[in-house]
Formats: sequence, C-alpha cells, structure tokens
Amino acid sequence: MKISVVGTGYVGLVSGTCFAETGVNTTCVDIDKQKIENLKKGIIPIYEPGLEPMVKNNVEKQRLFFTTSLPESLKDTDAVFIAVGTPPDEDGSADLKYVLDVAREIGENMENYMVVVTKSTVPIGTAEKVRKTVQDALDKRGSKLEFDVASNPEFLKEGDAIDDFLKPDRIVIGTDSQRAEEILSRLYKPFVLNGHPVISMDIPSAELTKYTANSMLATKISFMNDIANLCDLVGADINSVRRGIGSDSRIGNKFIYAGTGYGGSCFPKDVKALIKTADQKGHSLSILKSVETVNETQKTTLVRKLKEHFNHELKGKKIALWGLSFKPHTDDMREAPALEIIKQLTKAGAVVTGYDPVAMDESKRRIGDTIKYAKDQYEALVDADALLLVTEWPEFRTPNYSVMKKLMQNHLILDGRNIYDLDEMKEKGFTYYSIGRPIVK
Repeated sequence: MKISVVGTGYVGLVSGTCFAETGVNTTCVDIDKQKIENLKKGIIPIYEPGLEPMVKNNVEKQRLFFTTSLPESLKDTDAVFIAVGTPPDEDGSADLKYVLDVAREIGENMENYMVVVTKSTVPIGTAEKVRKTVQDALDKRGSKLEFDVASNPEFLKEGDAIDDFLKPDRIVIGTDSQRAEEILSRLYKPFVLNGHPVISMDIPSAELTKYTANSMLATKISFMNDIANLCDLVGADINSVRRGIGSDSRIGNKFIYAGTGYGGSCFPKDVKALIKTADQKGHSLSILKSVETVNETQKTTLVRKLKEHFNHELKGKKIALWGLSFKPHTDDMREAPALEIIKQLTKAGAVVTGYDPVAMDESKRRIGDTIKYAKDQYEALVDADALLLVTEWPEFRTPNYSVMKKLMQNHLILDGRNIYDLDEMKEKGFTYYSIGRPIVK
C-alpha cells in the first residue's frame, strides 16, 4: 500500500512513521522546507520517546519519505491523511483553513481513486466540507475521478504516542463507503493483532467520538481537582478518596489524580471546540463549561497556597520551579500550568528559576528571560525560599533531600502532583503543601 500524510506535526509525524514501520510506503508532506530537510536527515522537530530512531530506520529502509510537494506525494496513493493543525479561533471553534486548503489541493492534483481521511481533530461536519471542497476542485478540472472521505481520529498520548499507535486500545473509522472501510481496515490490520477492535461507524459519530473522549478525560481531571479543593477545607486526603472510588470498576483508577490542572494541545482545545459546537446548535454543555472554569482556577492553586504561606508578600522571594512542560516525557508547553504559575509569580514580584529535563528551549522560545534557568534540578534550589513541583518527571520522584535542605533558604515544598509522602516530608523536616492533602509543618 502507499499513503500520504499531510502535516508533520505531532499527529502527522507519529502516524506516518508508525505506518511506515509496518511496511507501508509512506510520504509525509509539509510546506515548511526547513522542517522537511531536517526530517530527511533524521532531525526531529518534536520530543517524543522512540520517534527519532524509528524515523531514521524507516528513511534508511526507504519506506518513509518527506516532501514539500503534495501533488508529487499523491501519485498512486491509496489514502491521503490530513493531519494539519486546527488551531482554535478567538471564539473557541476550530479553524479549518488548513484542512480545507489541503482538501482543495488534493482535488486539484489527484490522478486516481483514493480515500481522503481527516486525521486532525476536527468538528462534526468537517468531513462533508472536505468532500465538497475536493469535489468542487475536481469539477473545475472537469474530472470524473471518484474518491471517498473518512474520519479516523487519533488517540495518542504525548510521551507514549509510539506505543499508543502501535498497540492501540481501539481504532475508530468513520465512513459511508464500503470500499474506503476495506482500505483503511487493511491498512490498520497490523495494529490490531493484539485483539483490540477496529470500530466502524458513520462519519459524524467518529468526529464526535474524539472530542467526547478528550472531554470526558478532562472532566475526570477537573472533578477530582474540585474534590481535592474540598478536601483542603474539610481535612480529608484526596489520595485516600481516590483509592476509595478508583476501586469501583464503574469509575476506574485512571485520570482521577489531583494536580495543577490539565494542559497540552488536545484537552483545552477540544473542550473549547465541543462547547462551541454545542452552542452553535443551541445546546449548552454546562458540565464542560464548569470543567474549563475549574481547570483555569486549578492552575493558580500552588501560587495561592504560596501566597497564603508568606502572608501574600512574594516580592523578592526566590522560587524554584521543577517542571515546565504540561506533562512528563514531552517538551510541549501549550496551555501548560507552568506558564500561568510563572505569570502569577512574576506579577507578584517573585524571582523564578526553572528547570525541566527537555522543555527548557521551548520555555525560552515562549517566555524568553522572564525566568532564570538552571542546568539541573538542584541548581534551581540555590537560596530558594520555596520549591514548586509542577511536572512529575521521574527524576523528581526520589530527590536527595539532604542536598535540598543545604541549598534552600527555606525548607518549603509545594507539590502540584502529590508525588511525595506526607510522613517522609515530616521526617525530613520540610514544610509541605500538596493538592487536597493535609499540610505538613
């Protein structure tokens, strides 16, 4: 089989590389000439564990190709996946400009039957807009070429994307064509040998499934954060509550960890887009609107606790920040809680020194010299009045507490991910705040 993947962002690059890994002749397309030249040399524009060697291996074996020419990539192609960005407009709706630009170019240049697949996260109704755009371009050419459209949403977790693609929980295919379904089922056959299903459905349902999945996960996170804030007020421990409810099979134990709120490229954007879609149909998704409100408030929880500890006087305080990315194993800082925390701390006059295993360059690109940067986690602690742990990178889980106490001016830790043990904090002599758990003094 031969496919094209348009867009070499997170979804497009991971998808194209994983398809190539199973022997599919795959061409990834992007308008960014420098990015394409770098990819040909094995230089990866994103941080994702396992991706770089896989790209290099498949390029060497001539299964994975990169080009800036979409027409060139379409020759003898069985399917073309649209995986370009859908950034949110000011009103929260997804901007489909890039998706429809690609659809138009496909219609202008296709030379044989193919399945046009929306891989980007797109609102309900996008596939029909893609269909019309391709058909209009064919009509202008006077071409009678046939094609089908399909929706094939991705369910990749940053930091675990390779495993998620190679060993998926499920694959969702939305189409109204038996021919298209057979092509995509054949393409995905190597990925479902673990027994997990290919779920076929109508196109609107497939489009809605992606938004619903991410919105449900976001809801679980905000719900637990809201309960954690109640725990602070009534003297309960959110970890005990979590274990109590997580043992119920109807609830499960995933995505019920309290913290500083969700971020990244998916949850914030998808929740906003689903809310906007419902509003446009005259239906208010009240629960999701509350999810958004709780999440934005939660990003400031650590700063609120810090201010209360210092009687609302942070001017001149030296604050160490461990973790800048929105989650471990990625350098992605889109909607990261760290950004809001930094904004609040610097506004209050604090001096912030940050450290992250992989997101330092991304932070510098986004906020420049707004904060200082340390070469390692311990350098960030020199003369610090407090440590705020924002991202639960593995290397932060078992730090050298003796070294920390020697370096810090005040032995104060605010843990935004609840990764430290309360008894151990007391034994080591730290004042310790976490999310929805008793304070250690």
